[in-house]
Amino acid sequence: MAEKKNTGKIIAVNRKARHDYFVEDTYEAGIALFGTEVKSLRAGTVNLKDSYCKVIKGELYALGVHISPYEKGNIFNRDPLRDKKLLMHKREILKLEQYVTRDSYTLVPLSLYFKGSHVKMEIGLCKGKKLWDKRESDAKSEANREIERFAKSRNRGGRYDMD
Repeated sequence: MAEKKNTGKIIAVNRKARHDYFVEDTYEAGIALFGTEVKSLRAGTVNLKDSYCKVIKGELYALGVHISPYEKGNIFNRDPLRDKKLLMHKREILKLEQYVTRDSYTLVPLSLYFKGSHVKMEIGLCKGKKLWDKRESDAKSEANREIERFAKSRNRGGRYDMD
C-alpha cells in the first residue's frame, strides 16, 4: 500500500477537502511536471481548492490543480490548469478506479509536498459529506477548541476556575 510518508516540505494543503469529504484512505503519487511548474511550486503558487483526480484510459490525472505561471518562465510556461499526470503503479490505479466506479468514491488531492527533489501528491479516497455531517464535524472541532482553551487557561492559573 502506498501510504503517505511525508518527510519533505509541504507546498499546499487542500483544507476544503477534509471539510467536504470523509477521507477513507490516502495514497502517495508522483506528479509529472515541467521545469517552470516546479519553480513555481517552490515559490508556493499553487491552488488545490476545487481539484479532483480521474482515471482516464488507465492513467490517473489531477484535474483543476492551478499552478500559477512562473514569473521568469516566459515562453516555457504551461497552461496553469492543464491536466497533470499522476504516477502510481498500474494495479493501484485499477483498484482506485474500481472504488470510484463501483462504490461511488471520489479521488481528491489532499496535499502537495516535496520528498527529496521530487514533487508528491497525497490523494484521498473520499466519500462526500452531507450538510448535517459538516455541521457535526464543525461542532466537534469547536468543542475541542473550547476544551483546549479551558485547559490552557487552567495551566496558566487563569481566571476560569470551575471547581
